[in-house]
Amino acid sequence: MILFKDKLAALPLVAILRGVQPDEVLAIGAALVEAGFGIIEVPLNSPQPLQSITKLAAAFGEQALIGAGTVLNLAQMEAAALSGARLIVMPHADTNIIQAARQRGLVVMPGFATPSEAFAAINAGADALKLFPAEASSPAVLKSLRAVLPPALPVLPVGGIGAGNMAPWLAAGAAGFGLGSSLYQPGLDVAEVGSRARALVAAYRAG
Repeated sequence: MILFKDKLAALPLVAILRGVQPDEVLAIGAALVEAGFGIIEVPLNSPQPLQSITKLAAAFGEQALIGAGTVLNLAQMEAAALSGARLIVMPHADTNIIQAARQRGLVVMPGFATPSEAFAAINAGADALKLFPAEASSPAVLKSLRAVLPPALPVLPVGGIGAGNMAPWLAAGAAGFGLGSSLYQPGLDVAEVGSRARALVAAYRAG
C-alpha cells in the first residue's frame, strides 16, 4: 500500500490536473511519474473526472497516490473513492467529509484559510492541510500558523505556486505544494507538461 507520508518524504509536490481529458490523462500521468511526481490529483470540475481517476489508478496506482480534488460533498467523495481515488482534496474544511473519508481509509487533505478552519480539520482527522488560496495568504501568515499548528502536520500552500516563489514558503514552514496551472493547463502537450514537471521538481529541490 502506498503511504502518503512516504510520498511526501520523497517529493511533496501534488500535481493538480484541472481540466485534463480522459483521453490524454495516461500520457500526462506517465510524464509526471517519470519526472518524480508521486501524488496526482484530478479535480472533480474537470471533464469526466472519474474516468481520468479510474485510468490513473489502474495504470499508476502502484507508483503514485491518485486523488480527487475539489471534493465538495459526501456523494462526490464516495464516487471518487469508487473510481480508485485514495486521496481526497477539498477547497474547504467540511468535517463531515473529512471524517467519512478517514472511515473509508482514505487520505484527506482539506483546505483552510483561517486558524479556526485549520483546527476544525485537524480535530476531524485531516492527514495534511491545504493552505488555499495561497494567493490570499503569505509566507509570513504561514510562519505564524506554523507556530501553533502541530509540528508534524504537513501544510501545503496551493494557488499561484510556481518555480519562482517556492523558497519563501519553504522557509516559512511549507511541507510542499499543490501545483496547478504552473504545471498543467488544458491544451498543453505532453512534452510541455513533462518539461514543466522537471523544472518544478528542480526548483523544489533547490529550495
